[in-house]
Parts: sequence; C-alpha cells; structure tokens
Amino acid sequence: MDYCKSSVILGDSCSAVIDANLYHFSVLNSEMHMAWVRQVCGRIKSDYRYSINVVYNNFPWPAPPNKEKQTEIEEAVKDIFAARDKYKGATLAQLYDPDTMPKELLVAHQKNDRLVDRLYRPQPFTSELKRLEYLFDLYSKLINPLLIAPKKKK
Repeated sequence: MDYCKSSVILGDSCSAVIDANLYHFSVLNSEMHMAWVRQVCGRIKSDYRYSINVVYNNFPWPAPPNKEKQTEIEEAVKDIFAARDKYKGATLAQLYDPDTMPKELLVAHQKNDRLVDRLYRPQPFTSELKRLEYLFDLYSKLINPLLIAPKKKK
C-alpha cells in the first residue's frame, strides 16, 4: 500500500481510504492487518484481491491510540517512508521482495508491527495463528450485538 496525495488518480482496480491519516496507514501496513488479509481476502491466481466489503469493512480495528501512541505511530510510519525514499525509482514490488527487501525498510516495518500489536494488547503475538484467533474473537464480539434478533411484539 502507499500513501498518496489527493491529486493522484487511481485505476479502476485500486481502492482508496479517503482522508486517511498515518494511523490508518500504520494499521493497514501492519502484520496484524496482513494476517487478516491472508485469511479472508479473495484471490485471482495467487494474487490478493482486496475487497472493501469483505476485507476492509470487516477488519476489527484497534481502539484509536492516545496522543503519545499516536506520535510513536506517526514516527514509525515516517521511518517506513524514509526507508522507501532511499530507493527512488524502485516499485513497491521491488522494495517488498522478501529476498531483496532493504534492511532499514524491514526494521521500520517491524517497529510499526510492534506498535500496532500493542494497540490490540500489551503482550506480543507469538504466531499468525494467535493473531487470527485474537482478531476473530474481536470480530465476534463486534458483530454479536448485530446477530441478536429483536423480540417480536405480541
């Protein structure tokens, strides 16, 4: 994902989060969100087909951060942008190739992942399965009130 100016015109297969800030970028680029994507996202061949209705709208976001955490997150995102900027002209596909990803970009994302994880809970996640269990439990709690049928009036 990238963070674009409002003057950018997106192609028809792209999605945009209008008025997104660095917090949104941080969460959407985190390992937490990617665990969700890998589990619920559709695919064309082996490529993800990100869906607003299935993936984004159903993703259990963490509670918004307090001012101190917000500042930490913004700094972590700026570190991601700074690492990307060192490789002007490289595409996101080139930057994120697992075999050649620049070390400083990897470190910046690992820092971002830790900060986003702490928005969900203080203890670290030990595996993708633990992340998914946590996310689906949170999702269940969020949708449960929607599943309770109203009592019929007599």
